[in-house]
Amino acid sequence: MIKKQFLFPVILLIISLITGNSMQAQSLKLNPKTFNMTIAGTTNVHNFESKVTLASGELIINAKQPQSLSVEIPVKGIKSKEKLMDDKTYEALRIDKNPTISFKSTEINSVKVDGSNINVTVTGNLTIAGISKKVLLTALGKIVKPGVYEFSGSIPVKMTDYKMKPPTAMLGMMKVGDDIKLKYTVTFEGPAIN
Repeated sequence: MIKKQFLFPVILLIISLITGNSMQAQSLKLNPKTFNMTIAGTTNVHNFESKVTLASGELIINAKQPQSLSVEIPVKGIKSKEKLMDDKTYEALRIDKNPTISFKSTEINSVKVDGSNINVTVTGNLTIAGISKKVLLTALGKIVKPGVYEFSGSIPVKMTDYKMKPPTAMLGMMKVGDDIKLKYTVTFEGPAIN
């Protein structure tokens, strides 16, 4: 016969075995092969777009709900078709002291699931050029297949909010506008979540 002082731990063990992973947080990783991110802006001469070629990230799910989201972009992985533009971008981002751009969630505001569609609103800290600002991120998502979740959206950014000086070129004749937009389509992969 099991003594009373051992009964409660045994019940907890049985419950955890029955529920399996449902009580554990699940980690989904950003797939580096399927993400698409660009940084778009304007100049007084023409529009520009740089491609983000490197990124990593993690989405933590707990009790079938998103718990946290983090994404990191190495600045050196931002590439355009022009070396001068890349150099000006790295200079504006102060790459020597701030080699990454990052987003870390502080609150999951809402999650709406409709069939295979997922709409998520997240508050978090966006850190650019060493300066962190609270931003609201709204992402449209979908379940591609069990364990594969795709999200897309954009974040408007003012460079001066992050104490960045908008770049100039050609002896100041070409000037980059203060407003830029980070557009993304990212896929997180991991265990299937019912």
